[in-house]
Amino acid sequence: MRHYGQIAGRRAAIRAPKLLRCEELPRRGYYWPVTTTPSSSAEEDFCLRGDAALARAFAILGKRWSGVVLGSLSDGPAGFRELSRAINGVSDSVLSDRLAELTELGLVTRQVEPGPPVAVYYELTPRGRALLPALHEISRWAQEHLAPEAD
Repeated sequence: MRHYGQIAGRRAAIRAPKLLRCEELPRRGYYWPVTTTPSSSAEEDFCLRGDAALARAFAILGKRWSGVVLGSLSDGPAGFRELSRAINGVSDSVLSDRLAELTELGLVTRQVEPGPPVAVYYELTPRGRALLPALHEISRWAQEHLAPEAD
């Protein structure tokens, strides 16, 4: 069975961007210079296309609910049920999948407190907190430029 967002049950791989010398690049688009040591021993300056970095970022943030989950954790640790109530419209299975993916990427930590009952809390890592200013700007842009959804 094929689901939306899956390719025959496998995750789509994110390809590493091709590094080019800055003078080889077309004039269109934007680029970030990076210094790397290729197979030779001398360091050379290369440029990395900016859209390659955006594609990698939106491979994570473009999944439905990922940005909302990260934003919901901005106030501090939260349990699964607390997140489920805070994010209106997300199913438990999708929330569980997103939390597992964000944990695997190192953006969220999962903490288990033993005892009856066992408590599980999710919290942003420093890497996840580094995304909050960008998420805030995206939210501000959406408030200014997108019409609110009808209830």
